[in-house]
Amino acid sequence: MSHTFQTLPKSSVRLLPGLFMDRFEVNRRYMLSLKTPNLLQNYYLEAGLWAPRDKPTDGHWGWESPTCQLRGHFLGHWLSAAAHLYACSHDQEVKGKADYIVSELARCQVENGGEWAGSIPEKYLDWAARGKEVWAPHYTVHKTLMGLYDMYAWGGNEQALDILVKWARWFHRWTSQFARDELDAILDVETGGMLEVWANLYGITGDQEHLELLKRYERRRLFDPLLAGKDVLTNMHANTTIPEIQGAARAWEVTGEERWRKVVEAYWHSAVDERGYYCTGGQTNGEIWAPPGGLSARLGEKTQEHCTVYNMMRLADYLLRWTGEARFADYWERNLYNGVLAQQHSETGMITYWLPLRAGSVKKWGSPTADFWCCHGTLVQAHTIYTENIFYQEGDNLVLSQYIPSQLEWDQGRTKVKATLSRDTQLDQARRPLGWVYNLELICGQPTEFALKFRLPGWLSGEAKVIVNGEEQAIGADSSGFAQIHKMWHHDVVQIHLPQRLTCDPLPDMPSMVAFMEGPIVLAGIQENWPDTGSVETVHEQTLFGSTDNPNAMLVPDNEREWQFWRPGYRTIHQPKNIRLIPLYEIRDERYQVYFPVEDK
Repeated sequence: MSHTFQTLPKSSVRLLPGLFMDRFEVNRRYMLSLKTPNLLQNYYLEAGLWAPRDKPTDGHWGWESPTCQLRGHFLGHWLSAAAHLYACSHDQEVKGKADYIVSELARCQVENGGEWAGSIPEKYLDWAARGKEVWAPHYTVHKTLMGLYDMYAWGGNEQALDILVKWARWFHRWTSQFARDELDAILDVETGGMLEVWANLYGITGDQEHLELLKRYERRRLFDPLLAGKDVLTNMHANTTIPEIQGAARAWEVTGEERWRKVVEAYWHSAVDERGYYCTGGQTNGEIWAPPGGLSARLGEKTQEHCTVYNMMRLADYLLRWTGEARFADYWERNLYNGVLAQQHSETGMITYWLPLRAGSVKKWGSPTADFWCCHGTLVQAHTIYTENIFYQEGDNLVLSQYIPSQLEWDQGRTKVKATLSRDTQLDQARRPLGWVYNLELICGQPTEFALKFRLPGWLSGEAKVIVNGEEQAIGADSSGFAQIHKMWHHDVVQIHLPQRLTCDPLPDMPSMVAFMEGPIVLAGIQENWPDTGSVETVHEQTLFGSTDNPNAMLVPDNEREWQFWRPGYRTIHQPKNIRLIPLYEIRDERYQVYFPVEDK
């Protein structure tokens, strides 16, 4: 189907030094630190190729333990991450490791009879079909199926497609035995992204069997009430549904049937537009959707599961490409800083399953090989997709969506264009700059006419300013939230000034409870004398006094510069207790507070 924005080849964009390259590299190091036999242990076990008599001293445990019914899910995530990492960086070390793993999965498929290639037995699905309790078998095998698809689509591995096609035969035969109502009952047990897998496969092969699989995995008991405008999400397990909606999104792209797109739009309206979200962009507590606008009663230790953050970002990207509306890119950006970055340890690369927003909380980090929660899997994927969301193409025009330092090599018709995006540190300023400034250098092989579109973020505190080759330009945002400059380009430098200010971001249903934000970045308060009680029950949230319309009367810059770097810290002023605030994504092991009650003096 035609899109407003088209994606560019993953290999056309590379990261430049800075925060995002650092986080990308931390993630890559962790991925490569995992031993290949351990990643494959549960596939070997299912294929009869691994049978230790005693518990191995070296292995993967937690949700990857051979006794866990979700065992093997992580390898699928790993393969998807490896495929995207290779596609955007041509990393041969990752590629070699991933290709070997695919070849071993083919070996396991042969041992299993030529079709099944899973890390769990087929009977788990039979158990689910007859109502016997089993922990999400579709969710588990989906990860491997998607990993195989990604290795073919982005990793260039033909063997991965062969495994996937043979495995699809098993699913086509297995689902053929059930009537529609029986299938609907089966799909009520978490199916993960099975619909998206079959849509992807049909998009490659055009095979009628794969189209039938796509249709069989339609979650009618969710989709039908959404289309009828009913709120079916309140208190529903969130991450059960988001991948199913991603499947509907992909189904629209490969079939063109309008119903699929309407399902996606209805879901977004219910989940985001009507429900609202926390300052971070997250929306859940204890993995379930809050009531529309009812977030204040849900602040807890289990706010914002990482899986929901990652999957909602993927859904936002679908909608951005379809509509060209900046609000979806704004949502993506907010979750990037305050979810993906905030839930990854900046040194170890580990994940925090939850991002608690209750006062006095701490992040609880996973371990390299002993946990492997679901969020451990979306962690390794999330840090390989930065480059995919920076630039897009709209017809013959170039679109800048995310302000992440990077370099693009783009074929504009017959002309090669190099676009280098860098952040201006504004070191000549006396005080910390009140805004972001980016330089975009465009070098064309020959003079070429096109429009450069760029997002005007929703957090702007004033009008953006754009200077091209030293001359300020008149710009204006269209209804989509993007501005554009149309000219003949050759060797030009575009400077984009994005003003920002300190703001208070209130809970939707409690305006006096606010988080402090600088642009899209959430600030977290650290109190030096907070006792380490091991529990938040005895830690009282700190109230601030002032006006939410004037946060600068409550906070002032703190440690604003070190050497050649501006730092985004603040501290309270004229308050009963002194509190330092830093970006939530910089918090590691400190107790912190994100939402503050504010009372008039």
